[in-house]
Amino acid sequence: MTNIFVGNLSYQTTESELEAAFSAYGAVERVSVVRDRETGQPRGFAFVEMTNANEAEAAINALNGREMKGRSLNVNQARPREERGGGGGGRGGFNRGGGGRDRQRW
Repeated sequence: MTNIFVGNLSYQTTESELEAAFSAYGAVERVSVVRDRETGQPRGFAFVEMTNANEAEAAINALNGREMKGRSLNVNQARPREERGGGGGGRGGFNRGGGGRDRQRW
């Protein structure tokens, strides 16, 4: 299974349109347009999963840079998601010691 990132999408692009574009190069397992959690509006990128690695590579090469709905697509193999830190900690060091107005300059 190959996971493909598709960026610079028009907000009007649908999963079925992406599936049609990618299925011209092979079997498409799943398409998901990423949406904002709060508004439900598309965020301008999607992921396409293709079963065969050679077909996925052919789709990437053919569709990267191609125009869809007035936008030039950015298509490449998706990288694994980076680990995120937990809970938003680590912000404690800001603005300690006041604004620095009264400090002497060396």
